Amino acid sequence: MSKPLLNVAIIGAGIQIPPNSSRILKRWGLLDKVEAVSVRPRDFILRSYRDGTILSKQNMVPYAEEHYAVPYLHIHRADYHRVLVSEAERLGVSILLGSSASRIDFDSPSIYLDGKPQFRADVIIGADGLKSKCREAMLGHPDPPKPTGNLAYRIIVKAEDMKGCPDLYDFAAEPAINYWMGPQGHAVCYFLQGGKLCNLVLLCPDDLPETVNTAKADIQEMRDFFRAWDPKLQTLLGLVQETTKWRLQNSEELESWSHSSGKFVLLGDACHATLPYLAQGAAQAVEDGAVLGALFQRLEDNSQLPHALLIYERLRKSRTTRVVQGSTWLQDIFHMPDGPRQHERDRHLTQREPFEGYPNPWADPVFQPYLFGYDADKEVEEAWAKYKHGDFPGITKRSS
Repeated sequence: MSKPLLNVAIIGAGIQIPPNSSRILKRWGLLDKVEAVSVRPRDFILRSYRDGTILSKQNMVPYAEEHYAVPYLHIHRADYHRVLVSEAERLGVSILLGSSASRIDFDSPSIYLDGKPQFRADVIIGADGLKSKCREAMLGHPDPPKPTGNLAYRIIVKAEDMKGCPDLYDFAAEPAINYWMGPQGHAVCYFLQGGKLCNLVLLCPDDLPETVNTAKADIQEMRDFFRAWDPKLQTLLGLVQETTKWRLQNSEELESWSHSSGKFVLLGDACHATLPYLAQGAAQAVEDGAVLGALFQRLEDNSQLPHALLIYERLRKSRTTRVVQGSTWLQDIFHMPDGPRQHERDRHLTQREPFEGYPNPWADPVFQPYLFGYDADKEVEEAWAKYKHGDFPGITKRSS
């Protein structure tokens, strides 16, 4: 039943699992299985686009485990799917593929799937991504993704090919996550599947036709955009055999994630799609699931369900808003044009100790612990205690 889920295209294959996500996987008993097919990047490295000069470096091995007790990981999305699907099936989850929602009855609640019987449930969770039909059904009007003005080239390069190039050997031999920051774009590369694959993502201005969101890309066109960049990056691009370009899209922040019936709520990109610059999109969805699941575990009867959904939204919405805004801010930092602002950015990175608002958010002494130190179970435990004592804002006290 689950095999089609695992037939994931190799292009655009990388997912980052930061400590705020790996902490949850550890509590679910899945971290060892995930790490067995992952790579630990040694450092975050921000480089100048001109010649690859290192502007800022933040250690992750051993830093992440020393400070957050869990690792930072890179994984192929197909490997991640295998672990998660296997665990879901072990827990008795039925996965129905080829299921498109045609209508939702929010009061029953029930959902109508094309070509399948009506499904009834205690609660419906709309986790259908950026192009969410569930979100549109809740809003009562179309809500298509919004273009951001940028696109991404997504590429896989074999590490063995990189090791055949003297100026790329060190990149492949010592896995890290490398960013090149330049005018109107940036490049990022990191390793997957035990270091055998290099996941390369290039971001630059969107030139796709208005009605096209994904297309096979011209390799020479891609190389031309980066022709004045670091020679080592150009050598890496010389190894690319094929690539696809993807329009980067986003959605506007919602006033609410839940329906007034108290029986429906959104999760993940369906309610807080984020740009990829901070590498937190998947992690925020995992946090959503952890918070919602922990709340469901504490339910004593179904009458508490509407309150659990409200608590979930209150706990998650402000955090995801800050993460989405932080990722959007990083777009400006990464794509800064030549000139005084770029010079000042680089001066901060190379000459100052990290401070709040530092141009490398993974080294920011305030934002980094906010991002990586998040504990979903602790958040729920504290919120539920307030709820049981009648102290959770906006919710009437429940009996024990």
